[in-house]
Formats: sequence, C-alpha cells, structure tokens
Amino acid sequence: MAGRCRSRHLTPSSPDGDPRAPANTLGAHRVMFAVEDMDEILDRLRPHGAELVGEVVRYENSYRLCYLRGPAGIIVALAEQIT
Repeated sequence: MAGRCRSRHLTPSSPDGDPRAPANTLGAHRVMFAVEDMDEILDRLRPHGAELVGEVVRYENSYRLCYLRGPAGIIVALAEQIT
C-alpha cells in the first residue's frame, strides 16, 4: 500500500519492563499523537517530567517527529504535519 509507514526493531537490547528501554524496543509501550504546535506541546510537557528522547526530526517535507519519555517511563511520540 503506497504511503504506508512501518516501524522496524533492529536491535532491542534492553530487558523486558525496563522503563529506560530504547524507543525501538519491541512491545506496546508507546503511542503517537498528531499535534498542531510541537514546540508549544514540548514546552508544556517538560515541566511535568517529559524528556525528549533523541531530537525532533523532520520526515521528508511531511512531518516533524519526536519521542518523549514520561516520568513513568512510557514513551509517547508526537507528529506535527508540515504545511
């Protein structure tokens, strides 16, 4: 199917249940949200313990993407469509 995105897990090297596991570790420990202003969302979440995992990246000319790790270790991905 054209335009379909897939995640690949190349080297999950941390044990199950590790709250500091890499973003590409197998399992349902993250969810992605579409946002309209990523910078504003990041500014609002950081005081509540959210930490950027890596950096905000640009996917082609379509999206800005990032992973955040919350205080409980849950990873949340944000996607902002570039207009």
